[in-house]
Amino acid sequence: MVAQRLRELRKQHTLTQQAAADGLGMLVQQYQAYEFGRKTPSCPTLIALADFFDVSIDYLVGRTDNPSVNI
Repeated sequence: MVAQRLRELRKQHTLTQQAAADGLGMLVQQYQAYEFGRKTPSCPTLIALADFFDVSIDYLVGRTDNPSVNI
């Protein structure tokens, strides 16, 4: 689910994989591994991804279809 959501969010923000990786401060190969589902993000990485795309972690992992961050 994370891979699918990352791909959708990146496209919604009209970012390339390189631009997303740069914004997250990671190598493009690392970002691609998450987006292609070859690697599962750690908790700190999930937090960074959620913050970057301004969505909740629950949305990223598929626990909800509501992307809103509820703080």
